[in-house]
Amino acid sequence: MGPASLIVLLFIAIAFAIIAVYIGRIFGTSSTNPVKGEPYECGIETKGETWVQFHIGYYLFALLFLVFDVEIVFLFPWATVIRELGVVAFIEIFLFTLFLFLGLLYAYKKKALSWM
Repeated sequence: MGPASLIVLLFIAIAFAIIAVYIGRIFGTSSTNPVKGEPYECGIETKGETWVQFHIGYYLFALLFLVFDVEIVFLFPWATVIRELGVVAFIEIFLFTLFLFLGLLYAYKKKALSWM
C-alpha cells in the first residue's frame, strides 16, 4: 500500500464522516423544547449545582480497569496457541504480566487506588 492509496483512503474516510453528519441533519428531526436542554436525573428535578467536578481518583481507577481489561484481551488468544509457540511466548507473556503488575504496584504506591 503506497502513500497515494493511504491519502485516498483518508479522503474517503473524511468524506464518509462529513456525509453521514449532513444526512443526519437533513433527515433527522429536531426539537426546540426547553426541557430538552435540562440535565436528566431519572425524571426528578435536579437540586443544587448539576455541573460538578468528579474526584480524579474515579478516572484513575477507570484507567487502571481498562489496562487490566486489555490485558485479558491479550491473554485469551495467547492461551489458545501457547503449545505451538513454546517457551518464548511464555517468557513474553510473563514479562507482559510483570510490567502490568509493576504498573499496578506503582499506582498503589502513589495511592491511585484509594478513594480519598
